[in-house]
Amino acid sequence: MKIPQPLLRQALPFCLGLFVTVPAFAQDSKLLAKANTMADKIEPKVIEWRRDFHQYPELGNRETKTAEKIAAHLRKLGMEVQTGVAHTGVVGILKGGKPGPVVALRADIDGLPVTERVDLPFASKERSTYNGQEVGVMHACGHDTHIAMLMGAAEILAGMKNDLKGTVKFIFQPAEEGSPIGEEGGAALMVKEGVLDKGPKPEVIFGLHINSQTEVGTIKYTPGGTMASADIFRIKVKGKQSHGAYPWSGIDPIVVSAQIINGLQTIISRQTHLPEGAAVITVGSIHGGVRNNIIPEEVLMEGTIRALDVEMQKKLHEKINLTATKIAESSGAVAEVEIIPQTPVTYNDPTLTERMLPTLHTVAGRDKVVLAKAVTGAEDFAFYQEKIPGLFLFVGGMSKGKKPEEVAPHHTPDFFIDESGLKLGVKTLTSLTLNYMEGKGKK
Repeated sequence: MKIPQPLLRQALPFCLGLFVTVPAFAQDSKLLAKANTMADKIEPKVIEWRRDFHQYPELGNRETKTAEKIAAHLRKLGMEVQTGVAHTGVVGILKGGKPGPVVALRADIDGLPVTERVDLPFASKERSTYNGQEVGVMHACGHDTHIAMLMGAAEILAGMKNDLKGTVKFIFQPAEEGSPIGEEGGAALMVKEGVLDKGPKPEVIFGLHINSQTEVGTIKYTPGGTMASADIFRIKVKGKQSHGAYPWSGIDPIVVSAQIINGLQTIISRQTHLPEGAAVITVGSIHGGVRNNIIPEEVLMEGTIRALDVEMQKKLHEKINLTATKIAESSGAVAEVEIIPQTPVTYNDPTLTERMLPTLHTVAGRDKVVLAKAVTGAEDFAFYQEKIPGLFLFVGGMSKGKKPEEVAPHHTPDFFIDESGLKLGVKTLTSLTLNYMEGKGKK
């Protein structure tokens, strides 16, 4: 009998748990206790770093000053440091005093073309050029906190270097939000340039993302697909230009485009088995015509495709192409479809997730570790997970007592993070590293 996918996903953590040892970590590990004490002491410094990065954000593939600050910190800690990786990325290597596995930790470092509205003494006033337009620049997705938390974890782990049972590879990655038009970047380029192959090769990678709508002190995790794939589609509809008063003398690509847009939505609502996982097709821009009484020759629309399953992603690609071309054909027009893969599904290795779950319980408290549903946002951390097992988590950055609907979401001018949530991120990164090196939770 084939088990339905939703039931299989629900049963998987339990089944894996039958083969996993769940020890108590904090009481038994002197290193972990030391790391937690150091995290308490280093918190003011982490907040200070975060505020500096927040005040002076830089866009993807242009994070030169950000990279300089990170590299200087890692060198001060005595690490081997690589710069200029994937344009502006920084990699630090910390070799422990004892043999053991190589663990990678990753933080993204780029800001967004958003003008900040939050009234903070360290609010960003930076301006830059993005794809030919002058824009404000803001850390409107929390990458400033990611940098600071990983720098804090680096300082703590470097302080216990002689006792580390393995090596830590710190990956500070540029351009997670995407590269300027015509440039490569982000995790895909870091992987392409050998960040997981050159030097010590990590066997696992951990990453986290702060969340403005999750309460401080909380960790959210999802085994398997946790964030969606993200692909771009472009559809060019070619008709026949005519006078707007005589539409029968031409082929109207605007009307055809409207029919295609409606058709694309029925792919989701009528042709996709949504109980298997969420899927999204969104048309984000449409351009055609120059005058009110001229039917144009062509229309260009662009959008995004999101899926939480590789097979579903392939089916969506096929159906978008079929729907657009056949609707256009039925009206005498031609539709040219281009699909540009961007980011794979962010997939948390279920075995690794279950193995590290007791660590999360110890760090945050069992009641503050939440099994969350997958989301249709995307993360290029997925490129690392295609190569090695990885675990990507969310930590809370919303002030206690607030409700998610009351606070600004990511990528908006009013985005705000409660800095009291940073310490949990530092402890999570260090605890995952130490417990993995200790072999905690192994089968």
